[in-house]
Amino acid sequence: MKRALITAGLAAFAATAGLAHQGVQNPIVLARMEGMSTMAEDVEVIGNMARGIAPLDAAAANAALSGIADEATRIVDLFELPEMDPRSEARPLIWDNYAGFGNRAMELELAAAQLTGSIEDRESLTRALRRVGALCSGCHEDYRLDRD
Repeated sequence: MKRALITAGLAAFAATAGLAHQGVQNPIVLARMEGMSTMAEDVEVIGNMARGIAPLDAAAANAALSGIADEATRIVDLFELPEMDPRSEARPLIWDNYAGFGNRAMELELAAAQLTGSIEDRESLTRALRRVGALCSGCHEDYRLDRD
């Protein structure tokens, strides 16, 4: 039963991400959106374990943290040019304060890299999720449009 719920949740998440990217014409914007979706999927893996929706799997949680660190290193380059698309959620502040945006991405990269390998139990997983989640939320607050 749990496996069915997890599968349904992940399918819904993938469908939502797919819809958000539907119709994006600019390939750079699409690559940025896909990179952000990749990080969101990794955060979702950790979040499901922390909330008890998925069983604790330290190897999968550590792999997700490693994936977040890897993607955070790539994402800044994708925002180098102020490319836009009507479906983009990027605020112009990214390019007005590109150094600040880059610092936020580097902070996420370093935190996720430092946390990689530290997951041993639900407590360490929850600490990692809080740290990564706070960094993601803070950056979204400043640099992402709220389309809801």
